[in-house]
Amino acid sequence: MIAIIDYGMGNLRSVEKALEKVGVSAVVSSHRDDVLNAAALVVPGVGAFGDAMEELSRLDLVAPLRQRAAAGVPILGICLGLQIFFEESEEAPGVRGLGLVQGRVRRFSSEAGLKIPHMGWNALNIRAGSRLFQGVPEGAYVYFVHSYFVAPTDEQVVAATTDYGVRFAAAIETRNILGVQFHPEKSQRTGLNILANFGRIIGQAAAGAGR
Repeated sequence: MIAIIDYGMGNLRSVEKALEKVGVSAVVSSHRDDVLNAAALVVPGVGAFGDAMEELSRLDLVAPLRQRAAAGVPILGICLGLQIFFEESEEAPGVRGLGLVQGRVRRFSSEAGLKIPHMGWNALNIRAGSRLFQGVPEGAYVYFVHSYFVAPTDEQVVAATTDYGVRFAAAIETRNILGVQFHPEKSQRTGLNILANFGRIIGQAAAGAGR
């Protein structure tokens, strides 16, 4: 079972339908047992960092998410879902994130004359060898809606970057932890290709676990 985490903060049905289009069957759930038994997890998200962590805590999902990530289960964060993988955010000082990736979440500076939130299509600069972007051409466009971006402590986890006043991480990959700042479910063919790649990563993890 692949579980899309329902914590009241995401475009759940859009993500579910996009996964279905690429042959990845998933269930939308907010239940602790589903998280603990899932072969893979998707954490979407639209909204605020502090609210997201508060709701995950209320649902008793923080520890299960950390546990499954530590166990090597593939987990994909989308937009806010990626941001809560990190330790902290400028959006919610004092609120601890899931801490799956070292680093923090930063806000775009309005001093550069940028419109915030960043909203629209941006081109990707893709790191060679990225599993999530296999078959995705350099410069492919994807759709963003966000006011904050992740700043990993270790630059080696960055799988793709883009530019909006500053160059920032558009995606990360580290072992079984993957995340995208953009919305693949809104990024047409490129987004579907990325989700299909996540499906292949799930299959490879399952095959490895069965050996």
